[in-house]
Amino acid sequence: MSRVVVGMSGGVDSAVAAYLLKEAGHEVIGVTLRTWEADDGSLSRCCEINDAQAAAWKLGIGFRSFNCLREFREKVTMPFIDDYIRGLTPNPCIECNRFVKWEKLLYAADVLEADYVATGHYAYVVKLPNGRFSVKRARHAQKDQTYMLYKLTQEQLAKTLMPLGGYTKDEVREIARKIGLTVAEKPDSQEICFVPDDDYAGFIEKNASNPLFYPEKTGSDAGCENASAVRIPGEGSFIDTEGNVIGKHKGIIHYTVGQRRGLGLPLGYYAYVSEIRPDTNEIVVGREDSIMHKSIICRDVNYMGLPCPETGAVSSLFVKIRYHHEAKPAFVETLGDGKVRVTFEDAVRAPAPGQSAVFYDAGGCVAGGGIIESAK
Repeated sequence: MSRVVVGMSGGVDSAVAAYLLKEAGHEVIGVTLRTWEADDGSLSRCCEINDAQAAAWKLGIGFRSFNCLREFREKVTMPFIDDYIRGLTPNPCIECNRFVKWEKLLYAADVLEADYVATGHYAYVVKLPNGRFSVKRARHAQKDQTYMLYKLTQEQLAKTLMPLGGYTKDEVREIARKIGLTVAEKPDSQEICFVPDDDYAGFIEKNASNPLFYPEKTGSDAGCENASAVRIPGEGSFIDTEGNVIGKHKGIIHYTVGQRRGLGLPLGYYAYVSEIRPDTNEIVVGREDSIMHKSIICRDVNYMGLPCPETGAVSSLFVKIRYHHEAKPAFVETLGDGKVRVTFEDAVRAPAPGQSAVFYDAGGCVAGGGIIESAK
């Protein structure tokens, strides 16, 4: 059987994935990627080395850890800060999967002379009749993680195993209990790993001028490659959809499209953030109909199960505009320059620039996806 490097976060899913692969006869080596360390020295929920190492010892498999703090900072946390300051709502886990986790796991596999990498994601890796690799929705729909994996490349998928696609979370926990893993009851993480208190704005305010993030910065913005990122926009105007000023906001990093709570606007009706304008430091709010859209433009499209169509080609697919959104029927038109236009059969609620739209075929396989640029 094959030698497999399993990415072990310290949680129950990756530990059970390692167990299942070992039971199937593979030689398994657990690998933890050290991605984020807080000021107090605590690690993110994705790299709790002590728990991962204890699980590996219990399973009787080898274990290694790899440092990728710099890669995580450059590919995940710095862009996260930059995007929020530009009025976008990023998906840092998607960027981490593509540019940090898989890159580093494949590097570890090369160093350790392994044939495959594996993770505890709830998804299947499949090879389609057209010869392309894709990720297919997990059997347990509530745990399906294919949305977060759409940026993986064909080369990465060709060397990837995901043994949990056919399991429910309860089944995974029961396996962990039976084999005596101490992480069997460990709760799932519900937030971004490097923002454990869910205070995105606080994280940005604390770290935007941190020399660890922007080592080029020396006193002023001069010479800083990411100069725009260290200037956090302050208070600005709330305006309605007609352009009338109706109040003051506390800074665009505190808001996202579709937000209703925390606006502090006594308008007599439910108001939602419908647009963020970083150039003028304005936030547009309106009634619920102002956040309903039938069409979006996506950039930086990655085609997975679907070969890259010619410009002008239209595909009938199902599209999710955020992780917990149900995929809706839509037509995806290739525009060129890495962009597509997605036209939904029915209007969708609050597609947010910076978030990802992921395209699925009728069989639940990811056809591709891209970052939402605009909506109308």
